[in-house]
Amino acid sequence: MFQHLQINAQNHAIDSLKLALKNAKHDTTRCNILSILAETASDEEWPAFNEQLKVLAEKNIANNSEPKKLYLKHLADALNYIGYLAGNQGDIPKALEYYHKSLKIYEEIGDKEGIALSLNNIGGIYSNQGDIPKALEYYHKSLKIREEIGDKLGIATSLNNIGFIYQAQGDISKALEYYRKSLKIYEEIRDKQGIALSLNNIGGTYSNQGDIPKGLEYYHKSLKIQEEIRDKLGIARSLNNIANLNLKKGQVKEALVFAKKGMQTAKELGYPENIKHSAYTLNQIFQKQNKYKEAFEMYELEIKMRDSINNQETQKAAIKKQIQYTYEKQEEVAKAEHKKELEKQQALAEEKNTRQNIIIGSVAMGLLLVLIFAGYVFKTLKATRKQKTLIEHKNKEIEEKQKEILDSIQYARRIQMAQIPSEKRVLVMINKLKKSG
Repeated sequence: MFQHLQINAQNHAIDSLKLALKNAKHDTTRCNILSILAETASDEEWPAFNEQLKVLAEKNIANNSEPKKLYLKHLADALNYIGYLAGNQGDIPKALEYYHKSLKIYEEIGDKEGIALSLNNIGGIYSNQGDIPKALEYYHKSLKIREEIGDKLGIATSLNNIGFIYQAQGDISKALEYYRKSLKIYEEIRDKQGIALSLNNIGGTYSNQGDIPKGLEYYHKSLKIQEEIRDKLGIARSLNNIANLNLKKGQVKEALVFAKKGMQTAKELGYPENIKHSAYTLNQIFQKQNKYKEAFEMYELEIKMRDSINNQETQKAAIKKQIQYTYEKQEEVAKAEHKKELEKQQALAEEKNTRQNIIIGSVAMGLLLVLIFAGYVFKTLKATRKQKTLIEHKNKEIEEKQKEILDSIQYARRIQMAQIPSEKRVLVMINKLKKSG
């Protein structure tokens, strides 16, 4: 009953957002609403809202509309969501392309939360590709920024992801350490989707240790929460995990029930990664039942999904994107240094002109004084040799000063020459919109 009421409340909130979008008069308001809908709407709807957000943000950026930073932020968010969708659909080159585009804009506007998100997502791609060192590098970069800005949800996500890497490497104690840290934070902030994810990962760690009862306990806890919040991606994962452990226990019929449910959910989502895992599990079950035709069909499906996710072109694209991103960053630094150097040279040239003007003025004044003084001497005819020597000495000083100034200018020149949120969160978002509107 509570679940039904919660779903209705969330649907009502989304309907309210759709109505607000229809009545919105300004593009800033439309972008704010579309951004929330892209994050909160169903799997069937959110990509369309995200595309609208992207188009609207790009239009306003092209028109140089204010506030430009806000539109850049919305564009970066939209690009990040496109990368997420592409990754789940198995199009890894596209996912990397859009994650890097998103990262570049976040860095341009100084959005640390966005930077951390993009770094985390790129780390996820490398993790799926089996490039563990690269994945850990990006995950730790993301975690560091999230700790700096106090982003608890982000910290929990990063801890979970790092735990998964250690689990894949077989470092069970390290994996459990990170998963439990993550679970604690998710519980503090009451993030049900995060709690379910951590429980699922802890179950997987126990499963890898051969502790099947403990593994099943955590998988069922995770599945229960995922069903409450209608997390289809999580449901597909948990169903498949439970099927695998039942198969290990020798409970083939029960394993088949969970595996079929898992495959059905995976196909509804259309995500190759989940379909691949479900196909593998069903292949193992059908072999146990001596159903070799069905087993072979599942094997073919598994290979097809695996090839769409992890192939040579994909790995090359990942390397290419990394090189391209590094090059662009270096180019930006080089341009900034070049601009700085030009500004220094311009300042130096202006300083030189100023000093030259001073020198010319000084020389002219000196010559004028000399002429006046000489005229005075010739007029009075009272100049002595001592006075003549004094005049010559003064002229020598002027010349020396000119030389010192010119030498200092030349020396200076040489020196100058580098995921679905809770209903409560949706309502909070709506209230923020109302206040800003």
